[in-house]
Amino acid sequence: MKRKWIIVCLLSMLLLSHFPVSAEAVGSVSARNAILMEQQSGRVLYEKSAHKPERIASITKIMTAILAIESGKMKDQVKVSGRAAGTEGSSLYLQSGEKILLEDLVYGLMLRSGNDAAVAIAEHVGGSLDGFVFLMNQKAEEIGMKNSHFANPHGLDDHEDHYSTAYDMALLTRYAMNNDTYREISGTKVHRAPNPNESWDRVWKNKNRLLTGLYKHSTGGKTGYTKRAKRTLVSTAAKDDFELIAVTLNGPDDWNDHIYMFEGGFDQYDIAEIVTEGNIKQIKDTFYKGKVYLDHSFEYPLTSEEEEKVKVEYKLLKPVENDEREIPDVVGKAEIYLGEDKIKELPVYYKHQHKEENKSFLEFFRNIFTTVIGLKENG
Repeated sequence: MKRKWIIVCLLSMLLLSHFPVSAEAVGSVSARNAILMEQQSGRVLYEKSAHKPERIASITKIMTAILAIESGKMKDQVKVSGRAAGTEGSSLYLQSGEKILLEDLVYGLMLRSGNDAAVAIAEHVGGSLDGFVFLMNQKAEEIGMKNSHFANPHGLDDHEDHYSTAYDMALLTRYAMNNDTYREISGTKVHRAPNPNESWDRVWKNKNRLLTGLYKHSTGGKTGYTKRAKRTLVSTAAKDDFELIAVTLNGPDDWNDHIYMFEGGFDQYDIAEIVTEGNIKQIKDTFYKGKVYLDHSFEYPLTSEEEEKVKVEYKLLKPVENDEREIPDVVGKAEIYLGEDKIKELPVYYKHQHKEENKSFLEFFRNIFTTVIGLKENG
């Protein structure tokens, strides 16, 4: 899926028409709220009322799962309380007083949407339900979920101030998918857990039908339903190096909604490597030529129509004197634009022959000069 680019130097600033960063061309979906986001860059490829707060039902459990995983207690034995065992709705049928591995509770939470597991996790990780809810909202703020508030660990309609948006849930999923343990659990089709009260193991099959058979590119996700929230769904999919996140709220035909969004995203977009790690060959200034570099590459999903609308501006600070010992590590930045929208900024580093203590930019640099480049597809 990844496209490589050759970079062409331009003598003057490119005059480009504005191209909106958020595409609306994937099509329509049945859900009241929806979003399609690319995992690596976080670019929104499709959205429909994506910032409107709504009830979210059991996709709440994505937050519960990642907090449990990040707690470092996955190998703890959790004693199930009477309150947890008595939680209404979808259940693992845990019994009060039994002990179960926290890791198994998280599998049961994600695969079977156990509300009893959610409460048991919350009480163990947070010390209490209130303590865990505090952690949920703290993590939401950390991630940047600006239109969300959590009031319980399972998503049941027992609070009026429990809500999120399609966009915020995509942010949460993008964050969670950077965790290898979460990624593994979310993408598990069947999990077996010991049953302390019976001679047979508990066997949990994932409720996510996209993962278990409907969609070959599915990599995981979480289902949800309550009478007030209706059907909610978060799912992930991948083709080669191209990973997508889809979220629908109140989606009566959510399985097909997600397949439709994924197929539209994979069909219309490719991952382009816009700048490459290493030496910046486009810098022709005699002082910096062959001596400046990027410490990592940058990739971004683009449509074929956007390929000619990408430009990179290298802005470097010009030294007063040609004394390498006085040059700091970072000597400028690469600004990447799609049309008029800046989509990324990367630091430009200087290769020191002899490493010495760096001093302030303001002491040694005065004049800014800019190199502007465009990108064209190579094959």
